[in-house]
Amino acid sequence: MNNNKFTHIKNKKLSMVDTSDKKSTKREASALATIKFKKEVYKTIKTGGSSKGEIFSTARIAAIQGAKKTYELIPLCHNVKIDFVSVVFTFIDTKHSVQINSIVKTNDNTGVEMEALSTVTIAALTVYDMCKSIDKGIEIESIKLISKSGGKSGFYNNDSI
Repeated sequence: MNNNKFTHIKNKKLSMVDTSDKKSTKREASALATIKFKKEVYKTIKTGGSSKGEIFSTARIAAIQGAKKTYELIPLCHNVKIDFVSVVFTFIDTKHSVQINSIVKTNDNTGVEMEALSTVTIAALTVYDMCKSIDKGIEIESIKLISKSGGKSGFYNNDSI
């Protein structure tokens, strides 16, 4: 579904996409981030948390806030009414990593892909911030859109997962 056209550039000038004529529809997007730790750091995080407080509750709250403030961080994003944000952390023992999955939903005239991506990014950065005192070598390995639905462009699914 590549139309080879940048939606934020018209006549070689930067512009915000005009969504005023678009219909409000149910839209949903999900994203994934992966954070990798050294084995001993992973065990510490999984069993005891950090001295800075409960890591994953803090990261979940920061992630939800990030979804709601995406338009303030990304210059050409629209202010979208967020109806739902889910953030789930999954421990992957074999890789000493944590996966962060988000789902963002709205009933609006533009999608929430950027909000889903912001959600996992802010969560990953918050986990890093809370754990950097024991290891500054934590790696945020990937951030990617998993799927989106709704709107004119329809359904997208990242099959490479």
